[in-house]
Order: sequence, then C-alpha cells, then structure tokens
Amino acid sequence: MTQIWDDFTDYISQNYPDAKKIVEVGVGAILTPAQLLKEKLPDTKIKLIDIHPKNETVIYDDITQPTDSIYENCDLIYAIRPPEELQPDIMNLANKYNTDIIIKPLFTEEINLKYKNKLKLKNYKRLSLYHYKRGI
Repeated sequence: MTQIWDDFTDYISQNYPDAKKIVEVGVGAILTPAQLLKEKLPDTKIKLIDIHPKNETVIYDDITQPTDSIYENCDLIYAIRPPEELQPDIMNLANKYNTDIIIKPLFTEEINLKYKNKLKLKNYKRLSLYHYKRGI
C-alpha cells in the first residue's frame, strides 16, 4: 500500500509544488498520505479533516456545512476513497473556495456521474485518480 501512497503524493507534489495550503477531507485513520505529503512539500500547510477525528492531528469539520477558515485560500482539497454521496459536497467545496480537487476512489468505485465531465481521469504510475482544476 505504501507504493500507492508514494505515487499519490508524488502526483500532488509535482502538480502543486508551490502550494501554501492543502486540505485532506475524510481522512479517517489513514495518515500515511498526509505524512508523505508533509515530507515532499515541507513549506505547505497540510490540514486533515474528518467528521469523526481519530486523533489530535485531525480537525473536526462537516463538509456539508464547512468551516470557512479551514478551506479559504486553499490550493487543493483531496479525498481518498470518499463515498459517492459525499462527492457532491467535495465539488461544492471546490466551487465555494475556488480550489482544485483530487479524488482517489477505490478501485471498484465510480465517480458520481453528475461530476464525471468536470473531473478528469488521470492515470499516474500505478494509480488512477480524478482531478478537477479550477478555471479549466
């Protein structure tokens, strides 16, 4: 699994080398991607968000009613394996805060059809992800 997270964070660090703030929503208990991202982008603030924080490094927030200060001036919001029913809320974050989105679904999971035309499927090394860039 480490190779997948390494590839995932490589993709982000190559596409957002000058990011000031990146937010992971729905982090759950998997902290490896954020830890790797902090190593690859040491000057970037990485915020971890979940409605049920598993430890003190994760901030409580409900993306259906987001706290503005968490997402304002964010360069990227990403989610790993978000349920399809939360994907509209993730896209709402992109629109409200004028930020890019990356969604890494499960291998068997589809992206909500309503957003498939906005999110571009990217194959990078051993993984597939969906990327939305504002203004494109």
